[in-house]
Amino acid sequence: MNTEAGLEAGSGAEVSGSMLANWANHVIHHHWRTLVLLVPFIWLLIFFLAPFFIVFKIAFAEAVIASPPYTPMIEWVDEGIMHIRVVIDNFAYLWEDDLYVNTYLNSVKISTISTILCLLIGYPMAYAIVRSSHTTKHILLMLIILPFWTSFLLRVYAWMGLLADQGLINDILTWFGLEPVRMLYTQFAVYVGIVYTYLPFMILPLYANMEKLDWTLLEAAADLGARPATTFVTVTLPATIPGIVAGALLVFIPATGEYVIPDLLGGGNVLMIGRVLYNEFNANIDWPVASAVAIALLLVLVLPMMLYQHMQGKETESR
Repeated sequence: MNTEAGLEAGSGAEVSGSMLANWANHVIHHHWRTLVLLVPFIWLLIFFLAPFFIVFKIAFAEAVIASPPYTPMIEWVDEGIMHIRVVIDNFAYLWEDDLYVNTYLNSVKISTISTILCLLIGYPMAYAIVRSSHTTKHILLMLIILPFWTSFLLRVYAWMGLLADQGLINDILTWFGLEPVRMLYTQFAVYVGIVYTYLPFMILPLYANMEKLDWTLLEAAADLGARPATTFVTVTLPATIPGIVAGALLVFIPATGEYVIPDLLGGGNVLMIGRVLYNEFNANIDWPVASAVAIALLLVLVLPMMLYQHMQGKETESR
């Protein structure tokens, strides 16, 4: 009797295990896309949305001399009554003080010009890489990625040595009998640092986009008598717009909030929003205003992207 009961229990366990395996296979087979998307969603939830909501909450607080240096948003008063305190003066302060408005405008100006320079330099480079031979193409791509093997901070310090008043570039100018030029701690140095740093982020999306181009269209346009400039404007450029937009976003967004390059190469003479954030958080210990600055910066960067995606979606639907 005990043996029969044990066999029945074992058979039941095998059936349950088989049903569980079949159910798991069914879930994976029919919901594999959801499971794949769940991993990056959880990643963004933990490492982006959670810190964002913390900063968002601090932006509506009031600075106090305490630890942490801001008032809580939710407080429990007597008899279990919840009291929510929201301060919007931090955002109003950003518009009242010209420092923040001018800094935002200067950051957008520098990042926009840097993005245009990266496009002007990176587009022909990406085109040349795509049109080169198979072996040369891999060598050129390796050279584009090679700077990432060195510390970003070390590369910025190297540019400080090159652009200094007694640096290598001025030594070469002096050797040719020219007057030394002040380059370090100027906007020129900041542009050089940003373009040098973010140029690969422009070249690589353009290269990936150009690799998919049908080059027979260019040959057909040439056979029909189109000049190279006409072929470029009517065929190549429109086909590479997705790569241009992707590269421009990859350059413009991080360049707007850049802190290290303006601080080291600009020497505090070029004020950008990243430096203002640092000063508010560390020097002034005004976390609410600093959080408001960060939220406003995020809106400045995200809203144009959302508008562009909305327009792209409408254009796709119309097609």
